[in-house]
Amino acid sequence: MGVALTILGVVVIAVGLYDMFHILLHPSGRGPLGSRVLAGVWSVSKASGHRLGSAVGPVAMIAVILLWVLLQGLGWALIYYPHVPGGFTYSPGVDPADYPDFFEAVYISLTTLATLGFGDVVPTDPGIRLAAPVQALTGFALLTAALTWFTQIYPPMSRRRTLALKLKVMADTGYVEETGQLNAAAATRTLNTLAAEIDKVRIDFTQHSEGFYFREQDPDIALARHLPYALRLRDASSAIPAPAVQISAQRLGEALEQLAQKIDTGLLHTGKDTDQIFAAYADDHRQPGKS
Repeated sequence: MGVALTILGVVVIAVGLYDMFHILLHPSGRGPLGSRVLAGVWSVSKASGHRLGSAVGPVAMIAVILLWVLLQGLGWALIYYPHVPGGFTYSPGVDPADYPDFFEAVYISLTTLATLGFGDVVPTDPGIRLAAPVQALTGFALLTAALTWFTQIYPPMSRRRTLALKLKVMADTGYVEETGQLNAAAATRTLNTLAAEIDKVRIDFTQHSEGFYFREQDPDIALARHLPYALRLRDASSAIPAPAVQISAQRLGEALEQLAQKIDTGLLHTGKDTDQIFAAYADDHRQPGKS
């Protein structure tokens, strides 16, 4: 039984570490468990009319971190369980008979994972003495990973908001209506810059897919609301006879299509064309598209 529990514990630990690796370090930015938790929290928020507001993204990330803690705590508890209480020495005043063995194993696991080191329980079994420092290192890595995850999401969010605000300003100033009056060099420069910014957002959605679940309260910086205007700009620029402008318009169109496919393939799963994907994106975020 002890060997079976140890193997099961190692599997649970490995599953948690695998999920952490894929979300935090893998280029796909998606873990098999964490991504489902993110989507689940988003679905609950959407069903409630997004009453969580802009907090839904951070709440979803916290839920994933709690999942990782649970997996590590449970996995190591399964390893310790066969050795409780015989493989440990207890401080005076602590009677292991007062506590169920499994809950005692969970307690030892969580205090070790948190690197608290109360000193009330000390491993004496040679294997557990080697395992406990490894778990402490895992706990330190988990804490560092959680803090890093929160800090690394905000640069992509800033790029997304900047792009949304740029599209809003263009819409407010009637840029599409004046496109035909611009000289080819100015129009080309604007289109190429916009396409490059859209490419960066697409990469952000690839490497930081959790950013999709951050909903903006301010409609001015909500990309889901302003992306349809980029489609209008693409169409208006394509009608300009200057070859350089048409090439840049095609470049913008490709960037928009690739962004739409990234959002759809990884997150929305509509299987529709670019216009409809952006409309679904706006609806998912309760941000009616501004065109």
